[in-house]
Amino acid sequence: MKPLGIGLIGTGYMGKCHALAWNAVKTVFGDVERPRLVHLAEANAGLAKARAGEFGFEKATADWRALIADPEVDVVSVTTPNQFHPEMAIAALEAGKHVWCEKPMAPAYADAERMLETAKRSGKVAALGYNYIQNPVMRHIRTLIGEGAIGTVNHIRVEMDEDFMADPDVFFYWKSELSAGYGALDDFAVHPLSLLWYLFGHVEAVITDMVKPYADRPLSEGGRRAVENHDGANVLMRLGGGISAVLMANRAAWGRKGRIALQIFGLKGSIVYDQERMNEFELYQADGRGSEQGFRKILAAPAHRPYDRFIPAPGHGLGFNDLKIIECRELIRAISGEPSSIVTFEDGLRIEKSVHAMAQSFHERRWIEIG
Repeated sequence: MKPLGIGLIGTGYMGKCHALAWNAVKTVFGDVERPRLVHLAEANAGLAKARAGEFGFEKATADWRALIADPEVDVVSVTTPNQFHPEMAIAALEAGKHVWCEKPMAPAYADAERMLETAKRSGKVAALGYNYIQNPVMRHIRTLIGEGAIGTVNHIRVEMDEDFMADPDVFFYWKSELSAGYGALDDFAVHPLSLLWYLFGHVEAVITDMVKPYADRPLSEGGRRAVENHDGANVLMRLGGGISAVLMANRAAWGRKGRIALQIFGLKGSIVYDQERMNEFELYQADGRGSEQGFRKILAAPAHRPYDRFIPAPGHGLGFNDLKIIECRELIRAISGEPSSIVTFEDGLRIEKSVHAMAQSFHERRWIEIG
C-alpha cells in the first residue's frame, strides 16, 4: 500500500495531537507505510505556514477547501470546533477522501445524519476521534468482562469531570454558545458514552437533568454574556441486557482534570477505573476466603497490547497522545480493509442519538426510549 497523503484542518490542541499521531504511527508500530504529511489548513495564513513547519507538513493554506481539493491528500483530519465538523467532513467525503473527525459529530442531529449518509455514499472510511477506547487497559477490561471475570454485569456508574469551566471569571468563549451544542453532554460526556458502547453496546433509554452553574460569563472586551448551554448533567440510563447505569458529567468541577470514573458491578465482582490514573484499574472478585478478599490494583504492562509497542516494562505508563497513535493505527487498518476498533460514523451517530435523547428528556421531563 502506498503511503497515505494526509491533510490536517485545525492546529489547536487536537490538531497537534493528530499531527503527533501521524508522525509517530510508523515509528511505534512499524507495520505501516510512513504517512506523507501533505497539506495543513488554518484560518490564518501566517499561522498555517508556521504550524506546517512545526508539524512537518509540506504545504499550508488558509482555505480548508483548497486542502480538500488537493489530489495528493487521501485522508483528512478534522480538528476544528464542533460546529464546523459537518461541512468539512461532508466536503472531504464528497471529494473522495477518508475522514478522521474529532468528536462530537455535530451539534445538530440532522447534520450528523447527513455526515453518515455522505460517508455511506462515498464508500470511504469515516472515523471519529474517541481515543479513550484504545487504552490497552480498557481493552483488557473488555476482555475480562467477556470472559465472565466479574459475572453478569448489572449496574454501571460513570462520572466525567473537568474544571476548565469551574472559574466563574473565565471569559465567555465558543464552548458556552448554543451553536456548540448542549454543553457538558455533547462536549465531553460523549467520551464515557463511547466507553459504554465499547464495553456493553448502546444506550436504550434515558432520563436527564442538566445544570447551569453560572448564568453568564465576562467578555474579554467588557460586559457579560449569558451562558447558552449547560455545564453539568445527570443521567439515568438503561443499557441492553437489563443493565442499569448512571452518568454524571461536570465541566465546572474544581480539582478534576481529566476524570472518567467508571465502576462496573457484576454478580461475581467489580471493576473500577479512573481516567486520571489511566494506566491502572482495580479488580474485585468474590471468590476464595472472605478474609483475603479485596480490590487488586493491576498496572498496565506489555501483556496489555499494544502497550508493548511503546514500552517494554510494566508500570511506566502511556499518555493521551499515545492513545491517539493507537487510534491512528486502527484507522489505517480500516483503510486497508483490515478489522479495526475505530468508532465509525454509524456508531458515532448512535452516540449522538443518545445525547439528543438526553437533552429531549431534560426538556420534556420524562424517560426517552432510544430506537
